[in-house]
Amino acid sequence: MKQTFRTFLRWLASISASLSLFIGCAHAEPQPPSEAAIKDAPAAARGINAFACDLYGHLCAKPGNLFFSPYSLSTALAMTYAGARGQTEAQMAKTLRFMLTPDRLHPAYHALAYGLAQSGDKKGCVLSIANALWLENTYALQPSYTELVKQNYGFGEDLVRKANFAEQSEQARLIINRWVLQQTRDKIADLLAPDVVGRETVLILTNAIHFKGAWMTQFDKDRTQDLPFKLDGGETIPAPTMRVTVEAPYSEDEAVQVLQLPYKGGDLAMVILLPKAAGGLDAFERTLDGATLDKRLATLSAPMKVDVFLPKFRMTSEFVLNKTLPAMGMTDAFNSSAADFSGMAGRKDLFISNVIHKAFVDVNEEGTEAAAASAVVMDRGMPAPPAVFRADHPFLFLIRDTRSGALLFLGRVSNPKA
Repeated sequence: MKQTFRTFLRWLASISASLSLFIGCAHAEPQPPSEAAIKDAPAAARGINAFACDLYGHLCAKPGNLFFSPYSLSTALAMTYAGARGQTEAQMAKTLRFMLTPDRLHPAYHALAYGLAQSGDKKGCVLSIANALWLENTYALQPSYTELVKQNYGFGEDLVRKANFAEQSEQARLIINRWVLQQTRDKIADLLAPDVVGRETVLILTNAIHFKGAWMTQFDKDRTQDLPFKLDGGETIPAPTMRVTVEAPYSEDEAVQVLQLPYKGGDLAMVILLPKAAGGLDAFERTLDGATLDKRLATLSAPMKVDVFLPKFRMTSEFVLNKTLPAMGMTDAFNSSAADFSGMAGRKDLFISNVIHKAFVDVNEEGTEAAAASAVVMDRGMPAPPAVFRADHPFLFLIRDTRSGALLFLGRVSNPKA
C-alpha cells in the first residue's frame, strides 16, 4: 500500500512540480529528515492525494482541459496552516486532508521534499521546488513560526524575504513574479495580477515548481501522425498522436485502463487513466476520490508489453481558489473577522485574501516538461470603521467613579447654548 502512495506521489511530482528549495539564486542542501518524519511521509502523501481528488472534483465542473499541482498548492497552504489556530486551523486541516498532527505534519513535508529532491537528481530528469515567504517590512512574525517554516520548508535565512507592500506594492508584485518566472524556467509568468497585491498585503507565501523528464522509452517522432480523437460531445478531430511499444506497468477492468510510463531514472512516472468508453470520463470523474484512486493504482501489474498511442499535448491552466477552498470547508481563513493566524504573528489581524495557482505542461515524444506556482496572499484585516456619535440633540451626561461605579454628577443637555 505504501508503495502505491509513493508511486502516485511520484506521478504528481513528475507532472507538476519543481523541488530544490532555492535560497536566493543558490541551492541549499536540505538536512536529512528524521526517521520519524520518513515514516510519516506516506501519511502526508495520502493527504495530498485526497486533497488532489477533492479539488479536482470542484474544478472539473468547468469544461475543457485542466491541469494543476496538488503538491504545490498543498505545500503553500501547509506553510500557511502552520500559523493557523483554533477553528481556522481545524477547517484547514479538514479541507486540506492533513492526516497528521502539526508537530508531525511539517517534518513529514520536509521528508517528502527531501525524497523528491533525491528522485529528481537523476540523469535525464530534473525536479526542483522553491519556497519563499514575502513579508511586509513593518510586520513581524513570531520567532517560533519563522523557525518552523525554515526547518521544514526552506533551508537558510532568505526563506523569509522583506517586501515593501505598504508603499511599493507594485514593485513588490513584480519582484515576486520575476522570482516565480526564474524558478519555473520561464514557464509561469505573471502569477500575481496587479489587483492582488495592495497596501493591506502583509505576507505572500509562494511555492514554485519545475520538472523536466525524458521518457525511459522515448516515442519515435517518425511514428507520430494525426489520428482521430473523439471529443465528449461526439465530434471527432485529428490529433498528433505518438506511438511506442513499451514494457510498462498496466492494468484494466471493465471500465478503465491504467498505464504507468516511467521517466529516466525510474523514480518518476506518468500515470494515465483511460475510460474504455469514449464518453466515459464524466462518469469516472464522479467516482474519483483518494481511496478509489489508490485502489486503481494498486492494480498496476509488473511491467508488460503495451502498444501505446498517446496524443501530444501542451496546456496552461490558471485558478483563483478564493471561492473553491471556502466551498470545500475552509471558510474562516478567508474571513477577515473570523480568521485566526495568531500562530504567525501573535495576533488575529491576518486573513487569506487570495490563493492563486498557475500550471504548465508539455508532453511530447522526448518526455515531459511541467511547471507550477502557487501563492497564498495574506492581508491585514481592515480596522472596523469608527462608530459615529453625533451629539446634535438633547442628551444626558454623568460623571462617575470608574472604580466603584458611583455616580458623582448627572445631568441633561437640552440646549448647549442656553
